[in-house]
Amino acid sequence: MRQDWRFWARPEQVAPEGDWNFWLLLAGRGFGKTRSGAEWIAKRVDEGKARNLILVGATPADARDIMIEGRSGLLCVGPPEKRPTYEPSNRRLVWSNGAVGHIRSGHDPQGVRGLGADTAWLDELAAWQYARETWDILQFCLREGDPRTVITTTPKPISLVRELLSRPDVVVTRGSTYDNRENLAPTFLNSIVARYEGTELGQQELHALVLDEAEGALWNREVIADHRRQEVPDLVRVVVAIDPAMTAKAESNETGIIAAGLGEDGHGYVLEDMSGRFSPDRWARRALDLFERRGGDRVVAEVNNGGDMVKFTLRTVAPNVPFKAVTATKGKRTRAEPVSALYEQGKVHHVGMFEALEDQLCTWEPETGQVSPDRLDALVWAITELMLGHRVDTEGLAFVSETRIDPWKIQ
Repeated sequence: MRQDWRFWARPEQVAPEGDWNFWLLLAGRGFGKTRSGAEWIAKRVDEGKARNLILVGATPADARDIMIEGRSGLLCVGPPEKRPTYEPSNRRLVWSNGAVGHIRSGHDPQGVRGLGADTAWLDELAAWQYARETWDILQFCLREGDPRTVITTTPKPISLVRELLSRPDVVVTRGSTYDNRENLAPTFLNSIVARYEGTELGQQELHALVLDEAEGALWNREVIADHRRQEVPDLVRVVVAIDPAMTAKAESNETGIIAAGLGEDGHGYVLEDMSGRFSPDRWARRALDLFERRGGDRVVAEVNNGGDMVKFTLRTVAPNVPFKAVTATKGKRTRAEPVSALYEQGKVHHVGMFEALEDQLCTWEPETGQVSPDRLDALVWAITELMLGHRVDTEGLAFVSETRIDPWKIQ
């Protein structure tokens, strides 16, 4: 009885009956999502329905510490004789009946490529750095047997979560922190819960409500959508802005690469987002290819971390590229607020949909001390260069220097 999950579990912690492809367990902190996912995996393996599994955490450390070794992880649930053997060097679990679980992370979409599976457990999907990219590749992996996937996550206002909620092949179970209050420390309920109850953050983290954007975010999805454009007017200027990362490891930051233009109407137009995790040579070539395709007149790149290396990398690929190095001398919020204000005034338009960029814009909360994402940083540099550092005589197409704000020091 001690090992019988159905005896101990609350009804909402047990996988729904019937024929489904995806079970989305969308619940607040402390609900018991991890235990639910691990028990479902253990049961499916024991019944012989899971032979090849993919287990994906937000980061490699999260997959190990929460899904595998955590107190509710796969090494701790079910009868001891039926628990898997953990092979960390091979990034896998092996059960005595021959089932194999491959351990991956949402930090590395390419890590799941080539795997074949009949079962997947995706933990904290909303926190994955590359949620959409990893999700898309995973769909090609689930091609064996009767493929099923459980997704256990606290929601964040990202496009993928909203999409899953609307799909007919996704069964959704919702739950709140309060559902598991009997197993939570009283100090947690009295301090953390009391502090955030009634706030937007509490709605997300305690009640698992999917908000349109994070509390304190500077950008608004409705505003972005209302001013979206499918066509571009004649452009006076085009710049490519880069927020470079120094490494290209699985856990590295992205390099933000954004192309934007200034129209004859004085409005800004976000043209392309070519951001990603690249080596220095590769991000330089990617940015310069974008610069050429879009007929750019300047590359703007932040050099806080790389100094002369950023300029050297670009000039190695294209010796004569017009280049401006910018150094952040003020806080992220101070630089971002004037750009977000232009959005609110309807003066910046996204030409098409930029899902990853828009997710970053609407989930970054500067007041929390959260590090600003790289796509967002590159966007801020691009719009600042086009609209806040200069004014344009659109009749004579002459650039006139004008000091409006000084968000960075020109080098």
